[in-house]
Formats: sequence, C-alpha cells, structure tokens
Amino acid sequence: MKISKLLSVAFAATLLFTTSCRNDDPIVDVQPKGAYENGIIMSNEGNFGSPTATVSFISNDLATVENNVYSANNGGAALGDVLQNVGLNGDNAYLILNNSNKIEVVNRYTFKKVATVSDQVSQPRYIAFANNNYYVTTSSGSSKFVNVYSSATNAFVKKIPLTSGGERIVEASGRIVVQNASFGSGKKLTFIDPVSNIVESEVLVPNGNIQKTISNGGNVYTIASTSTDSYIYKLSSTGTITSTITLSGIADAKNLEIDGSKIYFTSGSKIYTMDVSSTTVPTTPIITLADNSWSALYGFGVIEGKIYISNANGFTEDSTVEIYSTSGTLIKTVTTGRGTNGFYKN
Repeated sequence: MKISKLLSVAFAATLLFTTSCRNDDPIVDVQPKGAYENGIIMSNEGNFGSPTATVSFISNDLATVENNVYSANNGGAALGDVLQNVGLNGDNAYLILNNSNKIEVVNRYTFKKVATVSDQVSQPRYIAFANNNYYVTTSSGSSKFVNVYSSATNAFVKKIPLTSGGERIVEASGRIVVQNASFGSGKKLTFIDPVSNIVESEVLVPNGNIQKTISNGGNVYTIASTSTDSYIYKLSSTGTITSTITLSGIADAKNLEIDGSKIYFTSGSKIYTMDVSSTTVPTTPIITLADNSWSALYGFGVIEGKIYISNANGFTEDSTVEIYSTSGTLIKTVTTGRGTNGFYKN
C-alpha cells in the first residue's frame, strides 16, 4: 500500500476517534435560577406605619418591569412596614423591615420565602456579610448595637455594642465597618473584627458630617459634607484615611456611588461624576433634575453604566424611576412601588 493511502487511512481513523470522543462529552445545560436572576431589585419602603413595603424588579435590558415581587411569589402576603435595605449573599436576599422589626430571607432569584428572622431584631437598618455571618445595625431605645446572625442557620450569634448609633454597614477586605452617622449628622466610623466580633477601632473624619459609606475594591469610601463644601474620604480596611478629595464649593453632597472607574455623587438636584483616581473637582453636573424637592432624588444608584434615580412623589403615590446613561441621557422611565429607596444588582 502506498504511503499516501496509509496516511489517509490513519487520518480518517483519528478523525473518527476525535468525533466519537466529542460526541461522548457531556452537554452542559445551564438552567436559569429564577425569573429575577438578571436584573435590578428595587426596594420600596412603603408608608411608615402600614405594611405597604414592596419589591420591584427590572431586567438588565430594561424591557421587563414587575412590581409587588414578594407578594406575587408568596401567596399574596404583605411584606411589611418600611423596607429599609436589601442585602444579597449567596442565593438569598435579606429584606430589612425597619418598622416591622424583622428580616425576611428569600431566594434572590425566585423571591420565595426562606425564613423570617425576628430574634433580637429591633428597628433594623442595614446589613453586611462576613465570616459566614451577617451583621445588622439596629437599636432598642437608647441602646445602639450590631446584631450578628449565622448565614447558615439565621440563628442569633452575638450583640456588639456601639458607642454611637449605627446606620450603614459594609464589608471591606474582611472587616465590618459601621457608619455612626444618621440623617446627615455624625463623623464616626466603627471597625469590627468579624472573627472575634469585637470593635477594633473608631475613626473620625476631619471635616463634614458623613452622608453615605460604601465599600469598593477592598477599601472604604465615605462622603461627608457641610453647607459649603464636601469631602470624599478613602480609608483602608484597618481605618487609616489614605486619601481625601475636597469638593470645594459643592455643598451637602451625598449619595456616593462607584461604578467601574467613576465616582458619582449628588448635591441637591444635581448629579456629578469624576474619575476615582482624580482630585479635580467637577464643575458641571451630568444631570440636573427639574424637580428640586426633597423626594425628587429619594433613591440613587449607579449599576453597570446606568444611573437610577427615584422620585418618591412625596409618598402620596407610587414612585417614578428614571434611568439614565452615565453621560446623562434619559433612557427609560418606569413606575415602581411607594418610596423607592434602593437599587441592587441581582
């Protein structure tokens, strides 16, 4: 037999073997986890004193909007009174119901109820996760503390006393950081070791009252302001202030967000942006809202290149959410629940 014919036979055999092996490879069929897997969860706090808190959802492509998500997937049950915050961890969403004194745990993709947590819960505010636990700022009368719960069992673990009231709480490089400032008053951050669950240190910012604290890239960022100027502080997870951006001439800045390499914040009815690494103060807002009332910018979020702004409409009707590009172009307007206060990537 000629060499060329032998090579042809060998090639055919090899091709048959390879094809056979490929046909035997398992076919991976990735099933969706639920109707709310790819989109934005919106928390609607409802009217204080009534169980009118709800959850809304909008898909990533902004084509699908659904309101009353919790009730629709739990037999029409009311969620509760004042949905303050939503925490996402693993397959679960933790719905912090401030005036109902409870935490509703649901599957984040189906919104089916998993558990109700009420042990030691008193006026809960915000939630963060570390070391297989979750941490909730809460209060009872004059007592201020962080409650620790097991992520595996939802059982109460420990109460960590605070020297000042706790509001927002974040995780950064394994540390838990509590913002000890509420409603625009306070200068302190408390750093907690989640292994020992004890307070490691308290840090005061030099200027302004803290408005909002977030975590990004393992660091802590907090925005503080006065009636004339504002400041963005970057801190390490151990509490060292590593940089300060002084926003001279921008008063009462708040609603700090970081998306990609950009910082976003608000001042009155104006939304500003700047590079994370820049110290140049922006002089022109990317968005100026026509309505400058207190409720026109009630909720604010920036997620994957889109800016979400909710107008609570004075809590007399459902909220209006406007979605903008990061250059300030209005993309879509939707109606959500009463008092939309937060946006969460699901």
